[in-house]
Amino acid sequence: MRAMLVAMAIVPGCGGASEAAPATHTLRAFTPRDELCVTEGRVQVGPGGLAIAEPAVRAFVVGSFGDAAALAFTFRGATAQTRKLASGAARRQLGLKLRAANSCNVVYVMWRLDPKPELEVSVKYNPGMRTHKECGASGYTKLEPRAPAPDLEIDSAHALAAEIAGDELTASIDGRVVWRGRLPSTAREIVGPAGLRTDNVAIEISRLAIADGKNATACRRESSD
Repeated sequence: MRAMLVAMAIVPGCGGASEAAPATHTLRAFTPRDELCVTEGRVQVGPGGLAIAEPAVRAFVVGSFGDAAALAFTFRGATAQTRKLASGAARRQLGLKLRAANSCNVVYVMWRLDPKPELEVSVKYNPGMRTHKECGASGYTKLEPRAPAPDLEIDSAHALAAEIAGDELTASIDGRVVWRGRLPSTAREIVGPAGLRTDNVAIEISRLAIADGKNATACRRESSD
């Protein structure tokens, strides 16, 4: 399923105090001339931007450079229905997908609400596999430490951004760095566009920002995790 749509980057500085987010990559706002490939769920288009109300949504921007992305959104609460992850957990979360080659190979920067608010960075790497049917929930490397993140209150507005420079990933919430660390060497093998993911949360997206680049990842609809 393809949709033509109109999106924006946190580590308690490893020493404690927060710092401003860096700007290694130049991002531009997602516009109607771009193509958002919705591989699972549905993204609604409205006068104020994009809206997500389904329990599981996965999407990426066709042709985008997958090393940086940012998302500005308003949290509208939990979705009316709940869908469990492949692991069996019923988790509320939203986040960015970097280097999203396919369902089996991607870098995730996720703002989790359960069991407590925190930011988690992980690399899903399954060489030779492409579809969720092939890899399921296998191949995850979760990077420590998980960073504290604000709780999401209904109708509150926030911004989440992340970028990869060399082997280092930096993530920020509301313009302040909350996570910075080195990715495993497997992340170098993953090449793909930037996108987003939500599980059991409803949000309205006021801005999605991406880095321009050349990427041949095809738009195909499939279940993912």
